[in-house]
This record gives sequence, structure tokens and C-alpha cells, in this order.
Amino acid sequence: MSNGKSPYLSDPNRLADVIAAIQVMSTYKFYKLTFGEWADRMTADSSRGAYWQNIFEEHPEFFRLDGDRKKASLVWHRQYPRRFHVDEGRLLSQEEYDALDPATKGSRISRVPLTPADVKTLVDTAINLHTRAIEEQREKRWWLPLASAVGGLVGGILGALIGKP
Repeated sequence: MSNGKSPYLSDPNRLADVIAAIQVMSTYKFYKLTFGEWADRMTADSSRGAYWQNIFEEHPEFFRLDGDRKKASLVWHRQYPRRFHVDEGRLLSQEEYDALDPATKGSRISRVPLTPADVKTLVDTAINLHTRAIEEQREKRWWLPLASAVGGLVGGILGALIGKP
């Protein structure tokens, strides 16, 4: 965010939204969709695509946009080869993939869904980043009680000095 504030603190639902996106995007058979398609998968409301685009853009630790900035995916998916046949539910060998017609490669091949352990790692990371953002926010405010006490003390002294005849 431009003001230096963590995106985890920008909205009280942010952590829940990031976790929801991780869960849906990590297990859906297609690893990359448009913002509206992801919104539909997560909330059954494709009109909320801009809302989800903002989340994807503010959390590059988990999400990436394609070159045209029209689709989003999980960064973790990029480590896997694009040889998962969504209809067969399995990873194809390189030879099987090479034998496919171009139309199938373009429409029915994706990256393998993440494992439950992968999803847990990503969710734990989001929770840790959120917790750290809250702690950093608290640390920046350490001086507030001290300033209030000093302000009260100075006000009391000034009041006593001004009130003397």
C-alpha cells in the first residue's frame, strides 16, 4: 500500500479473503482464471472481480497476474509443470503431453492442484504475515501512553503555575 501500512490491516476481512483465495486457487483444476471467474468461484458473484483483483495485486507474496494483467494465479503453482489433464485428473508424462493436439493443450491442460500440505503452508504463512503486521502496528504506537502521561503532567504543571496568584 502506498501509505506504508500493511495490506493485511487495510480491511478487517483481509486475512479471511487471502485464506479463501489460497484455498480455492490451490485446489481448483484450472490454476489461472480472470478476476471475475475467481470471484465467481469464491463468492458466486463474478461482478466482484475488481475486489479480488485488488487482493491479488496487494499480496504478491501469494498471487501473480499474467502478462496482460487480466488473470491471476498462485505463485506456488508456477513451480509445477503445465501437464495436468483436468478431465483425467492426473499429471501427464512429457511424452503424453507432447502427443496431445494443440486445442487440448490450450484448454484442458493446467498445473497440478496443490497438496493439503502446500495449502497449509500457504495459510500458515498468511496468518504469520497478518500477525506480524499487527505486532508492527502496535510497536509503532508504543509512545502514545507515554505521550498522554507526559501531556497530562505538563498540563497539570501549567495549570498549577497559571492558577497561582
